[in-house]
Amino acid sequence: MTDTGATLGDLQRSGRARLAAAGVASAALDAALLLCAATGERREALMAYPERTVDDPAADAYRAMIDRRVAREPVSRILGRREFWGLDFAVAAPVLDPRPDTETLVGAALDWLEERPAARIADLGTGSGCILLALLHERPGDGGLGIDISDAALDVARANAAALGLSARASFAIGDWSAELPDGAMDLIVSNPPYIPSGDIDGLEPEVAVFDPVGALDGGADGLAAYRRIAADLKRVLVPGGAAFLEIGAGQENDVAALLERGGASMVQQIPDLSGRIRCLGAFFRAER
Repeated sequence: MTDTGATLGDLQRSGRARLAAAGVASAALDAALLLCAATGERREALMAYPERTVDDPAADAYRAMIDRRVAREPVSRILGRREFWGLDFAVAAPVLDPRPDTETLVGAALDWLEERPAARIADLGTGSGCILLALLHERPGDGGLGIDISDAALDVARANAAALGLSARASFAIGDWSAELPDGAMDLIVSNPPYIPSGDIDGLEPEVAVFDPVGALDGGADGLAAYRRIAADLKRVLVPGGAAFLEIGAGQENDVAALLERGGASMVQQIPDLSGRIRCLGAFFRAER
């Protein structure tokens, strides 16, 4: 049943109350974002014109969005979009929802690339393509390859590349990490691999455990399965003097660093995010073999 003549203020208050009752910590923000999406209004209008009447189709669309958020579906998945590195990415069921924390990896990779006029980049487990495409957006002379084991994920990545005007420099291929890459093919490897221990996934927030693809989360019994595969092959696929930047889970820095050193890295750098947590590792390989 709809409430004919509902206003922006009415809808925002009712949506916020429902989300708060469902335990959504960001109830006020999420209610506002969803109301803007349903009505086409800007957030400023919600504050300036709460008395503005919303037509029934828009009000019904908003209530349906609130129902989905009450079920703990993330706002980004409800809207089908996520901003990452200031760019707009499509988000769909087959891919991990890009997180702002992963921008730490992008920033670290760009710092390393700064002194290189052009580079060949591979993104292992590319998902939405957000890491690779953010790098290529900043680096107009570079080209890159996104690899994923999921055809459905690659479809999302290709669509994002097209939307960002990067299809000419970004290609995508199905693959098992770096197994299909030729020797010495890449200057830079980037990856945000699955790193959650299998037994911990059910205890994650529903937004992650229910709505992110398990293949993008499950890092095996100890969370390190993907790193073992990636680290063992880096020296082979990188050019002499190449580098890799890998996102890691909390407390994994020493274990992953040991894998990278065992794989031939001459130096491993710990890179913190804005909160001070070690968010990714940089692995660097000597120019001489």
